[in-house]
Amino acid sequence: MLAFIAKSMARPVRLVKPVSSVKLPGRYLAHQEGLPRLPVPPLKQTLDRYLVALKPLVSHEEWNNTNQLVEDFQTSGVGERLQKGLERRARKTENWLSEWWLQTAYLEYRMPVVVHSSPGVVLPKQDFLDRQGQLRFAAKLIEGVLDFKSMIDNETLPVEYLGGKQLCMNQYYQILSSCRIPGPKHDSVVNYSQVKKPPTHITVVHNFQFFELDVYNSDRTPLTSDQIFIQLEKIWGTSLQTNKEPIGILTTNHRNSWAKAYNNLIKDKINKESVRSIQKSIFTVCLDAPMPRVSDELYRSRVAAQMLHGGGSRWNSGNRWFDKTLQFIVAEDGSCGLVYEHAPAEGPPIAALLDHVVEFTRKPELVRSPMIPLPMPKKLRFNITPEVKNDIEKAKQNLNIMVHDLDVKVFIFNKFGKNVPKSEKLSPDAFIQVALQLAYYRMYGRPCATYESASLRMFRLGRTDTIRSASVDSLKFVQGMEDAGVQNQEKVDLLRRAVQAHRAYTDMAIAGNAIDRHLLGLKLQAIEDLVSIPEIFMDTSYAMAMHFNLSTSQVPAKTDCVMCFGPVVPDGYGVCYNPMDEHINFAVSAFNSCAETNAARLAHYLERALSDMQQLMQRTLKSKL
Repeated sequence: MLAFIAKSMARPVRLVKPVSSVKLPGRYLAHQEGLPRLPVPPLKQTLDRYLVALKPLVSHEEWNNTNQLVEDFQTSGVGERLQKGLERRARKTENWLSEWWLQTAYLEYRMPVVVHSSPGVVLPKQDFLDRQGQLRFAAKLIEGVLDFKSMIDNETLPVEYLGGKQLCMNQYYQILSSCRIPGPKHDSVVNYSQVKKPPTHITVVHNFQFFELDVYNSDRTPLTSDQIFIQLEKIWGTSLQTNKEPIGILTTNHRNSWAKAYNNLIKDKINKESVRSIQKSIFTVCLDAPMPRVSDELYRSRVAAQMLHGGGSRWNSGNRWFDKTLQFIVAEDGSCGLVYEHAPAEGPPIAALLDHVVEFTRKPELVRSPMIPLPMPKKLRFNITPEVKNDIEKAKQNLNIMVHDLDVKVFIFNKFGKNVPKSEKLSPDAFIQVALQLAYYRMYGRPCATYESASLRMFRLGRTDTIRSASVDSLKFVQGMEDAGVQNQEKVDLLRRAVQAHRAYTDMAIAGNAIDRHLLGLKLQAIEDLVSIPEIFMDTSYAMAMHFNLSTSQVPAKTDCVMCFGPVVPDGYGVCYNPMDEHINFAVSAFNSCAETNAARLAHYLERALSDMQQLMQRTLKSKL
């Protein structure tokens, strides 16, 4: 989901112990070993496809120049040498890409994880209007996550399939009991789920204060939601007594600044123990204060921002530990969702977990719990030295700038859902992506490099590759759509071709034959071999191809929710969508500091593009009858 920006690829790669090195249990280990390894595509195939992908994005002169560089790369022997290096790496490792990708896309990325990397999810609004309702729902949600965890622990989680092929389930083993840790030049990820004595507690945050809540009885049975509710009430009561410094704000800072502040913080023994408790916990639950009321129209967008960053230092941003992989957010006003640290997993496993949890919260309570007195949850204490206080103040200032800069628009497209494209035998995802191309073209008069994430989970330890949505066919369609001289039937033909081209690229990407990760691998191989960076990677065409003005992702879920994330370039958009049968949930983000971008404006053009494409197809059908 995090689109990869060219400049961040020039750094040398340092490898820390990857999150994927956690050993999986028996049945899953057998399943994993049965999966194919990620292939290294043929060099000529990737370079030919790269030139095709550039066609809609660069001028004729630039393309000719790049064509020459690509030819030199192939004929000089440089490309072949790097390709052989990659093929050797593929033979020696479980997945030639996964470790590199974890490092370069996430752990070496120095921007704050807030907005720039961590996605949020907006869940349907709950109808509780008081503290009791909030805590009852939070308790049930915790019980639901523990129920999902038991499927992971007992190896009863159903293996997922795509097009009849088994998918890698490794990411499910990375999302619980894990945490990112800041470092001066690169971060690391720790995972406690497979240690000898795995953690039995979660972290609960309320009123900026952190608590360690044991969620298992001494016999390893999970607490019931009634028992958890009682414990949450104790936390609530204790946390109201003092209003402490929002220590969690530190996790929102630029990674280098946070790494320095982190070392300051854990010099103190008590602080170090508290931080370790958060890092080891199974997940975090944030009990948020209500945000100021807004109109129904603005509500979803406000909640999306709340999930992404907490609303700033005045509101709930201090009620988080953003390095924690999973943070469930339940606010007093009924808004709820999740924010997750992106390094260990993509969106689909998170969506599957949420589907399970949301369904679980709707089940009636079947067993009454024995009311055995439970110990008081442990309050995590922090000693705030003047130095730590100063770090918190700086982080607050930086965060508030970031919060004011993020523009988010969540909307529901109500005219149709995935049923309409399906009825025309068109891929709903490809249909939406072509609509995005039309919307962007109408706004800016040109196409742009567009990133859509494709899952590589058909392969062992697979993460993602890029589906490039701006294609020769999508450009022909949007130009034809805007040309009054083109007949409707021809427009429909162009639309079908654009949708089919996108679908073909998607199939190619999930089969391990897309171009982006292969090009990245060749570049990183050159860095590893300490040879100079080949010219094709220093070319303006490459920089343009990697500057993703549209960074997009489809994260389908059964739950009527939507994921959201920030743009990946200063003048870009983040677009995430969940197509339901009769409607589509969208989240669009942009930065206010860029005069050229506007989330509500793109949302408006996107709605219009989808409607126009549907009407075009209906009109053409009618004229045939």
